[in-house]
Amino acid sequence: MILDYIRAVTLLAALPSPGDLVELPFMRTALIELTLLGVVGGLLGAWIVLRRLAFFAHAVGTATFPGLVVADATGFSATLAGLAVALGYAGGVERAGRATPADGGGDHGDVATALALVVALALGVVLASDVFESGAAVDRLLFGTALGLGGADLLVASGAAALALVATLLLGRAWTAVAFDGRGAGALGLPLRVADLLLLGLIAVAAVAALPAVGALLVASLFVVPAATARLLSRSVVGLLTISVGVAIAQGAVGLYVSLWLDVPPGPAVAVVGSSLYALVTLTRAALGGMTAPLPIAEAS
Repeated sequence: MILDYIRAVTLLAALPSPGDLVELPFMRTALIELTLLGVVGGLLGAWIVLRRLAFFAHAVGTATFPGLVVADATGFSATLAGLAVALGYAGGVERAGRATPADGGGDHGDVATALALVVALALGVVLASDVFESGAAVDRLLFGTALGLGGADLLVASGAAALALVATLLLGRAWTAVAFDGRGAGALGLPLRVADLLLLGLIAVAAVAALPAVGALLVASLFVVPAATARLLSRSVVGLLTISVGVAIAQGAVGLYVSLWLDVPPGPAVAVVGSSLYALVTLTRAALGGMTAPLPIAEAS
């Protein structure tokens, strides 16, 4: 028993202080970055969940992988390369979503989204392994790093947060209308086509802003998981937006602490923390008999 006590004390002594997130310069930068991304992910994540765009949000981040590999190998701006690929990907998905069922479209081009994602991943792997021999850089591109964040990353994240807030204020009514009555929303006279295109574009921009922190594979951990958790706890769109932002910010801070403690990239740590919270809320709801029903969403249109 004494040995167990000594081990427990030793383990607790090895834990980093939460103050290290503020005192250590590189951790402070990462905390600010993840807080800004929490605002972006919380706001846009609410619309992603309501519009059933979770797969697209994951795919658009992952699809930037080949562009990031090329940028890393050639010294080109990773942000610009990722943005070009992400916006091109979003445009292709939007075009596929506008196609008639006879042309194979619909449901925001899920089939086209999946096919393009597979091609992008395969191309990225070939470029990283056989063409540029990226080696250790692959982990950083796929899962992010807290050590490499700087002023430029904060500036991009700040811009993405501002865009997400302004877009929510200006286009939130149109996005809400489509989310709850996709077929009848057109009768309201809202710019639905423009709103749809802008939502996909904003998700692409936000995904690129999140790449330095969480990497290409784990963008969904910031843009889907917090909003999915918040949906289980909210009964209104305003509540969904508010709780989603709060969950995303808390998930980022706790995930960053875990990454410091375990010496792992922040992306996987944030993803694990977010997934664990979602599982906890789901199990708690089940144990309490479901409590209230989650905020409903319309069928994909």
